[in-house]
Amino acid sequence: MDLYKSAFRPWLFRLPPERAQGVAEALLALAPLWRAVTPTFRQKYPALRREVAGIPLSNPVGLAAGYDKQCVHLAALGLLGFGYVVGGTVTPEPRRGNPRPRLLRRPGQQALVNAMGFPSNGLERVARRLERLRPSAEGLRHRPTPIFVSIAALDEEGFARCHQRLEPLVEAVELNISSPNTAGIRVFQERDALLSLLRRLGGRRKPLFVKLPPYSDPQGQERVLSLLEICRQAGVTGVTAINTVPVEEPRLKVGTGGLSGRPLLSDMLRIVSELRREGGPDLVINACGGIFTGEDAFAALQAGADTVQLFTALVYEGPGVVRCICRKLERLVQARGWPQRT
Repeated sequence: MDLYKSAFRPWLFRLPPERAQGVAEALLALAPLWRAVTPTFRQKYPALRREVAGIPLSNPVGLAAGYDKQCVHLAALGLLGFGYVVGGTVTPEPRRGNPRPRLLRRPGQQALVNAMGFPSNGLERVARRLERLRPSAEGLRHRPTPIFVSIAALDEEGFARCHQRLEPLVEAVELNISSPNTAGIRVFQERDALLSLLRRLGGRRKPLFVKLPPYSDPQGQERVLSLLEICRQAGVTGVTAINTVPVEEPRLKVGTGGLSGRPLLSDMLRIVSELRREGGPDLVINACGGIFTGEDAFAALQAGADTVQLFTALVYEGPGVVRCICRKLERLVQARGWPQRT
């Protein structure tokens, strides 16, 4: 029996979601505990080892941005068996985010709705934490679990500051231009604005990903595919697809939020397939949305993804979810082979 789902989750779910997240983070801060249980969670899957954008990954299952916004617990989260972890989203200056309540569960859908609005400690505080996680700071040649960082800002200057400061401290940077909860960043979903931003970041040395919004109609498809073309023109390494889906939710203080979790899976698979078809075989695609099982992850790879990312599954399934996904995914890859790019 899964102890998390039978005992721990029912207790956590009696708490407001943000308070429950605080409990989870307090547990993640118990470093000796996670080092002790590392052999249970962090297992080897030889068939899943990949190199993506020049970054060696022990497996293609990553933690999506948003779980560790302040980059406090990335080392502990890496011990859960992720192939990589994405910290943030980090903003140039400290932000309080939107008023509460700003996060809620939809247990019947295995979903979350958030209107967080990028609460952030700000660039400098997060950068100092990431400096302490550099391999050289820990006496290592290579980081055990690669760290990516998500950044967002309301203008080019803010993005450039975050990128310049954080790029040397991580393996890759992800630009969040598509959160439905922060109106100002959506200006970068305009072709000219995105192209100007990417040109501003042209001196980059590490892989750069752009997180794209979902779409459900031909107009949305045309808009997102035009952003993809801008990314290709600017030499971006790849994209992460998709961000949360905007929904109305009267229980949230601001009345709307971004839906994540199981309901996104079918749309994510469709969009990843279309992005692969338009982007060609060399574009790196990180599939994000609705990944709960090894079968989900394999379906995303078949659709054209290079890696998958999860967040909501960690809330509903607990710390053993990465191990479960990787075990099943390895069996599927061994039986059917790694999906080929065309």
